[in-house]
Amino acid sequence: MSTYRVAVVQDAPIPDDSNATIGLMAELCEQAKQKGADLVLFPEGFIGGYLRGANFSAFVGGRAPEGRAELQHYAENAIEVPSDATHRIGKIARDNNMHIVVGIIEKGGGTLYCTVIFFDRSGELLGKHRKLMPTGMERLIWGYGDGSTLPVFETDIGNVGAVICWENYMPLMRMAMYGKGVQIYCAPTADDKDYWVGTMRHIALEGRCYVLSSCQFMRGSDYPSSVFENKYNPDPDFILMHGGSCIINPDGEIIAGPIYDEKAILVADISMDLITRGKMDFDVVGHYSRPDVFSMRVDARKKDAVSYDGTDSD
Repeated sequence: MSTYRVAVVQDAPIPDDSNATIGLMAELCEQAKQKGADLVLFPEGFIGGYLRGANFSAFVGGRAPEGRAELQHYAENAIEVPSDATHRIGKIARDNNMHIVVGIIEKGGGTLYCTVIFFDRSGELLGKHRKLMPTGMERLIWGYGDGSTLPVFETDIGNVGAVICWENYMPLMRMAMYGKGVQIYCAPTADDKDYWVGTMRHIALEGRCYVLSSCQFMRGSDYPSSVFENKYNPDPDFILMHGGSCIINPDGEIIAGPIYDEKAILVADISMDLITRGKMDFDVVGHYSRPDVFSMRVDARKKDAVSYDGTDSD
């Protein structure tokens, strides 16, 4: 029986400095490697920042100039995929001989996306997942992903995929991941409520997979208040995100965490054998499905606003 060790990081980035955050990632990955980690998951928007409390001075019918300036700064701190920034993260993976899954703010043309990127042990950038459905005010600053970035990657420790924050409440999104055979289901999030753990346990049981959830622990003092106005609570001692990171096994049992109100690196050992055993009595896309009654179609084509047929001629 082969076992592997996975880790989830609960920490705060440097929200207005992606380069410094990647440096912090290197330190955290070294610490996770000392714990024996083969894979490390970081929270939603870890690189580029999940700016809880920012409203970008937007209101129905208008946007103030100071909010546009905030968005410009946010965009300048976002990273492209691929880029020098992703090469640096790949080097961290290679140096530590580990898989890395990390939430970023991605710059794609003139639009920003809440994205997760995946690296294998060799440092190769395997691909990305763009959040399909930003929630609430997130829709002002992030674009929508499409079906072309719903990957599950076959790795030497299992099939790895990611579903971001409240995407986990989209039943068809979960079903798409189960259909691709996800075994290590990564759920980077900004939801630090106590009910979140129940959601993670449900998904582990439903998908008969390991679920890794990583959320930030962030105080007001970690917030880039010199650039962005914090409408949530500007007190530097106020806890903006409590954490709640955890690891769940395919039987729905909590095997690490949840932990709140502190920085942490949680680790747990996983075995693919437990997934196989769990599917003896429940396989949501196998013997427990009813395709004669229910069916689902996923459009995995890339959607571009402009397409060009043929070639230019003189």
